[in-house]
Amino acid sequence: MAALEKAELDAQSRPKSVLELRDFSPATASDIAAVHTPNYVQGLQKLMEQAPLIVDGTGPTYATEKTFEDASLAAGAGIALVDAVVAASKGSRPPPSGFAIIRPPGHHAVPIGPMGFCLFGNIAVAARHAQNAHGLRRVMIVDYDVHHGNGTNDTFYEDPDVLFLSTHQQYSYPGTGKPDEVGKGAGEGATVNLPLPWGSGEQAMAYVTDEVIAPAAQKFKPDIILVSAGFDAHYQETIAGLQFTNRTYHKLAKDMRTLADELCGGRIVYFLEGGYDLRSLSASVADSFRALLGEKSADKVDPSLALEFEPIGLVEQAVNELRAIHSDFR
Repeated sequence: MAALEKAELDAQSRPKSVLELRDFSPATASDIAAVHTPNYVQGLQKLMEQAPLIVDGTGPTYATEKTFEDASLAAGAGIALVDAVVAASKGSRPPPSGFAIIRPPGHHAVPIGPMGFCLFGNIAVAARHAQNAHGLRRVMIVDYDVHHGNGTNDTFYEDPDVLFLSTHQQYSYPGTGKPDEVGKGAGEGATVNLPLPWGSGEQAMAYVTDEVIAPAAQKFKPDIILVSAGFDAHYQETIAGLQFTNRTYHKLAKDMRTLADELCGGRIVYFLEGGYDLRSLSASVADSFRALLGEKSADKVDPSLALEFEPIGLVEQAVNELRAIHSDFR
């Protein structure tokens, strides 16, 4: 938030183009139970009486006395943004996009419990809300966090109306998201996982956008696009080995917005997921805002510093392997 204010990308600096939602409600237990089991929701709330504690060992995932309240508010922010974007898309041209700057994140939370710093699947809750409250049946979720969004993956694994597409670093936490994880039953083919090799950067994501993300969106024809925007693939992060720059995230935001404008009336909402180096996280979020506002990237980093080892040949091979699995990309 400090970076957005410094760059004059906040609501106070841009009252005509940026609106900050403040007065919104937490997600209700029924909102959350649309994607999580009621026993988990009730059990987590009860656990707060014992906080602080570790609620899941993978990560690990901690909880304080206010964690249930904070997680409910984060999920509620996503719902409020979906409501606002849908309402505005009926009359505004160009329609506005939404960006949920929230914590805790959500894409690792599985239907039966927490995982990897995540308590509730914020983007999954918002997807179900878009379907149930607004009749937006076909929801596309794009996840470009450095880690696989296993919770979102599992939530919609058998759902043909939610296209989940994840790019993530190969062999990274939590070890899921292999190309042959394509969905099950009626949902077979509606899950797309593309692990990227170490060193993949801006050229790799541009290629993946053109060869995988855009074709998948164009065939699926979503009613709304939701984005799990993780910023931990940045080259300044120490927890992973992808080589994204601020400019990479600017291009991703621009490309996602273009797809939304072309396919679903501009309806698109971003959800903050990973990002642990606060300097690169802040700068990348700010550059994403610039893209959504139709402005150029402010990235002054020499891209050669980050892209020196980019294995574009391996990325092309990974996409070809994906084509062999998914008929959508042949």
